[in-house]
Amino acid sequence: MSKVTNATQGPFYFLLTGIPGFESSHIWISIPFCCLYTVSMVGNTSILAVIHTEPSLHQPMYLFLSMLALTDLGLTLSTLPTVMQLLWFDIQKISFEGCFAQFFFLHTFSFMESSVLLAMSFDRYVAICRPLHYATILTSKVIGRIGLAILCRSVLAVLPSLFLLKRLPFCRSHLLSHSYCLHQDMIRLVCADIQVNSWYGFALVLLIVVMDPLLIVLSYTVILRSILKVTSVAERLRALNNCLSHMLAVLVLYVPMVGISMTHRFAKHASPLIHVIMANVYLLAPPVMNPIIYSVKTKQIHQRIIHLFSQRDMPLR
Repeated sequence: MSKVTNATQGPFYFLLTGIPGFESSHIWISIPFCCLYTVSMVGNTSILAVIHTEPSLHQPMYLFLSMLALTDLGLTLSTLPTVMQLLWFDIQKISFEGCFAQFFFLHTFSFMESSVLLAMSFDRYVAICRPLHYATILTSKVIGRIGLAILCRSVLAVLPSLFLLKRLPFCRSHLLSHSYCLHQDMIRLVCADIQVNSWYGFALVLLIVVMDPLLIVLSYTVILRSILKVTSVAERLRALNNCLSHMLAVLVLYVPMVGISMTHRFAKHASPLIHVIMANVYLLAPPVMNPIIYSVKTKQIHQRIIHLFSQRDMPLR
């Protein structure tokens, strides 16, 4: 089988795929996608603006929430250009360099999402199990270091897989299965031994995709034990309500993640449409749902967002 790399004569590019079987309806399909991207952009930008402008929200919980909103915004912007250009203008081609750039940002922000949720579970643990030491443990300096550690962890996790993949030759058949560049999709097109890439990918799955939710479950196990020791039912409900938004955000990320993993593992021969739908749900659900969850369930955010938009609607005098 013939091989091609970025060193081959002539420009090398990948071909993106839209919604299989609905190519003629891409213009209509673009409407719900456009709505979802708009909700994500407006929702996450509003949360960032509210937390930035409101001094009373400069607390650990809301600083972590701003990290989550920034990550969701990055995840949205990573997929938006190729998805919308494909649906609107039927542009399938993406350059070799462009595809790898999207691959880097897409997976980096995806890993950051998981890492931020893990940090938020630690925040909830300290707030409920060690409330008297909350302000002294989660200082601004500590939160800044956690944010830097999340960034470094995510970037350093993705870079090796990017360089390992980029050095390999690609086959002439360079049609991708999605409207964006995913590692598991790109590696199918390699005409070489991918054992090293597979082992590194397996290590990443263990260290991030498996370890993070396990640590989150462990933190909530300790939190629930602490809550059950409280005699007052009202206090128990208040403590659970403080964790509800975060628990919903965790489910929004990891339920689709498990679903797409199960689909790739046990439904390899299923319709391509199923794989495309699962991948889109996995990438779009967290950025769209997280701002809705926190805007509805967190009273302070809810009130500030209403105040923010009501100010904008006031006529100029």
